[in-house]
Amino acid sequence: MDTETQPTERDRSSRPSGPEDPSEPERREGRSRSALADRLAPWVPGGRVTLTLLILLLFLLLLSTFVLQPFRIPSGSMERGLRIGDRVLVNKLAYRFGARPERGDVVVFDGTGTFGQGDYIKRVVGVGGDHVVCCDQEGRVQVNGRSVDESAFLYPGDSPSAVNFDVVVPDGRLFVLGDHRSDSSDSRDHLGSPGGGMVPVDDVVGRADWIVWPFGHARSGLDRPGAYARVPAGTGGTAGPGGAGDADG
Repeated sequence: MDTETQPTERDRSSRPSGPEDPSEPERREGRSRSALADRLAPWVPGGRVTLTLLILLLFLLLLSTFVLQPFRIPSGSMERGLRIGDRVLVNKLAYRFGARPERGDVVVFDGTGTFGQGDYIKRVVGVGGDHVVCCDQEGRVQVNGRSVDESAFLYPGDSPSAVNFDVVVPDGRLFVLGDHRSDSSDSRDHLGSPGGGMVPVDDVVGRADWIVWPFGHARSGLDRPGAYARVPAGTGGTAGPGGAGDADG
């Protein structure tokens, strides 16, 4: 006769759960993850869906404020690289943590007090201490004694400048030009104004790094031209005589 004790139904139900039973911890973890959302959702019209959208909007706001900001190109002053209606993403962290704008960078800056109300997008040609001249014997812009070949990005048919200038860029300032020189209002237009058309570095919003719209013109990066990378460091020499005038457009 089989004398082995058979567990009763009462024995099974009263058996304490051991550490090998994962069901209760899993239920507690699931409740803890959603507890905050469950508490907030009844207070928000639309419940969890609206709450999710609000969290997403807050994330996008923080991203736009501190990291990346979209800008629409309103004019043809940066053609051929940036066309009217293009959307670019500006890297707002590019010049944080001690980094500074470099020659050749395409930057967005607040023009209030230098160019006028609103944000502008231009290419950095000179940084603090640079001696910038136009033009050399071949009609090219010269920075710190080195002529810069800008043919890779200038608008087709444009000359480097129809306006002569000879300036030394003060520390903490930038000398900027548009790539479509005959259709750009830039540092050349403000040579006789307070500040001499130089943009304070502190007014720079960030560096334009990506074209994101339209898709057919999208690019993952706006590269710094090698012609500017080869320019030697400035010594802050005294500017010689040079003409000042308005650029076309």
